[in-house]
Parts: sequence; structure tokens; C-alpha cells
Amino acid sequence: MERNPLVLAAALAAAATTAGVAPAAASAACKTAALVVWVNTNGNAAAGSTYVTLEFTNQSGHTCTLSGYPGVSALDLRGHALGSPGGRNPSTVRTVRLANGSTASAVLQIVVAGNYPPAKCHRSAAAALRVYPPNQTASKVVPLPFEACSRAGPIILNVKAVA
Repeated sequence: MERNPLVLAAALAAAATTAGVAPAAASAACKTAALVVWVNTNGNAAAGSTYVTLEFTNQSGHTCTLSGYPGVSALDLRGHALGSPGGRNPSTVRTVRLANGSTASAVLQIVVAGNYPPAKCHRSAAAALRVYPPNQTASKVVPLPFEACSRAGPIILNVKAVA
């Protein structure tokens, strides 16, 4: 007996709906404007680095997804970029579904600027981070004072993929 795959799919969908389970709908990517981006400073430290967590809280009113690496850079008090943009610490990339009010996170490594010679780094006070949620072109500015390099070259910010 040959089965028609369309009839089978329709029957399964009808059975799922009758059982109270709706077929899973695809969620759109979380837009920057719908996210609250903040820093959880309850991190760790290791020789030459501090680790904090970038948090992305969905305030869109519906479920959305994040997948990949956020973009990060250091800013001075006037909002000007300092040094090189952040790099990526290799990690597994997966899609995170965020219900409204839920939070995803990405670990951010801040390398001590004093690890680099003055000729390469030129240490400067950073007042904030510019954070681009994964796969977005709009950013949020998140206050976080730390010592950065004002010259391009040393990468002092390294971020993992959202989880």
C-alpha cells in the first residue's frame, strides 16, 4: 500500500492540533531595538584578563532568536571608539530561542591593557561598550568602565557566541 506524503502530513498536523500541540512556528531574529543589553559583572578573572557576561533580554512582546557572536568595541566618554574592535573566542554557535522577558548571554573577555607595551597600546580609559547583537547592524551602548588601548592593534575584547 502506497501512502501519499501530503495526506500523511495533514493527518499528523490535525492530530497534533487536536492534542493541543500546535506545530512549531519559526521565530524571527531578535532586533536590537527589542533587546535590553546589559553587563553582568559577576564574572571571573585570570592572569591578565577579566571575564564578564553580556546579557541580552528580549522585550519584544514575542519569542525571537539569537544566533552567533555579538560585535563589541570600547568607547570613551565622548562615544568615540578606542582601539581595535573585539575578536571572537571560538565557541559553539547555536540558535537560542528567547521568550519575551528571557535572557541569553555571551561571555566577554577583557584583556588587561597593561599587558601590551605603550608603543602598541597607548592605554586609555574606556567608559562603555558598543554592543551589536548577533547578526544586527544597530547597536546599544552599555556603560562599563575599564582600561582599553586607544591604538588599533592589540585586541583586548574577545567574545563567545550567545548561549
